[in-house]
Amino acid sequence: MPPPTKSAPETAKNSDRNEYIPSFISKKPFYIDDATASQDDYLQHQRLQSQKNLDPIATSQWYDRGRKAAPAATKYRKGACENCGAMTHKAKDCLQRTRKQGARWTGRDIQADEAIQDVKLGWDAKRDRWNGYDASEYQNVIDEFNDLEEMKKKGNKGDGDQDAADEGTKYDEETDMGRQQPTSTRNLRLREDTAKYLLNLDLDSAKYDPKTRTMVDQDPDGLDAEDGFARASGDAAEFERAQRYAWESHEKGDKNALHLQANPTAGEITRKKEEQESKERRDAQKKALLEKYGGEEHLKDDPLKNVAKITENERFVEYDAKGRLKSLADKKEKSMYAEDVYTNNHTAVWGSWWKDFKWGYACCHSTTKNSYCVGEEGRKAIEESAAFTSGDILLPEKDHHAENGISKGENGRPQVTVKRTISDLHAEEGGNDVDEAEAESRKRRAPAVEEVRRQSSLV
Repeated sequence: MPPPTKSAPETAKNSDRNEYIPSFISKKPFYIDDATASQDDYLQHQRLQSQKNLDPIATSQWYDRGRKAAPAATKYRKGACENCGAMTHKAKDCLQRTRKQGARWTGRDIQADEAIQDVKLGWDAKRDRWNGYDASEYQNVIDEFNDLEEMKKKGNKGDGDQDAADEGTKYDEETDMGRQQPTSTRNLRLREDTAKYLLNLDLDSAKYDPKTRTMVDQDPDGLDAEDGFARASGDAAEFERAQRYAWESHEKGDKNALHLQANPTAGEITRKKEEQESKERRDAQKKALLEKYGGEEHLKDDPLKNVAKITENERFVEYDAKGRLKSLADKKEKSMYAEDVYTNNHTAVWGSWWKDFKWGYACCHSTTKNSYCVGEEGRKAIEESAAFTSGDILLPEKDHHAENGISKGENGRPQVTVKRTISDLHAEEGGNDVDEAEAESRKRRAPAVEEVRRQSSLV
């Protein structure tokens, strides 16, 4: 049997041990050498991890600000910063104030090289918003606050005793209970403050639940969210304003300081009087501003706001396609003109007749407003006049026959006398004698012959 291995000393490497993991899992067996151990260790996640795998945020590893790598050089070195002379950065990255003549040319005040630290952060450390914060820096804020308090105390040192005495007197007046009584009795509850379990003394009113060790109400629907809350009503708001006015007057040290319980009538009169005076002052100031700048019309209430105000109710209504209520009866729309008023002997109102884009009276078809009614005869005359104007009716032309003139036919041309033979006349007359036919022919030609004679005599 091999000798037992010597336990390794407690170091930072194996100090982070999980007590819930057995030692035969967290530690490798003695017969396994780290040099010859296989990389396929299925219990690697249970082994004690080395320090290199720990997150720097857990070990508080952070940059050591301001640490120098070595003492400052005595002369300028080639490749160093031209401004301060340090080898760890260039002139464009130098954080010191730019010198008028840098260390490269003067060789004076050469700064030491900064220590370049390589801090490898893990996934959580890179995303930690408080990474690198030093809590000791807050001590500067506390010291500054303490210095300000000391300065205030020194400034008020002369009036310190008087202020302390006044503060104590004020506190005594505010906490005065009105009579001498022990301090221990001031914290007792009021007699009217009844406990919840004493409100209902019925034995069957509550049920005990042994699982939750609570009293379960039989009627969970009867729970009130405002149980034990007394809603203010009546003159509670007015009383609160009066009480606040009394307290404020007492705090201000007013000569008219009142005690609401000792003299409520005087307090009420004084408060209302002051409110009235304050209102009069506001009204006077408002009136002066309006007289100076104008704009009183903008302060009046808009009547359309009250008309357009929507009131809610739970009455069910139905609307038709035009947006009107179905349940309401049809109301006759009122006209802006006087209705059923007949003037100038009319039997219909103005606007009862419409024709050719003109309004008129239906009784006489007159389109002239305030005209006198002419009745049925006038209506017919107006219709005939309109028809004649549009050309629907033409008056018959009268035949003006000139004496001894040439008559015209229906087509407007002069009538031509056609000579007929004796046989034609005999056929038309139905067998009359020739003498009668000749006499008839001579009678027809007489006007023409007479006209020819007259014209020849004139010549």
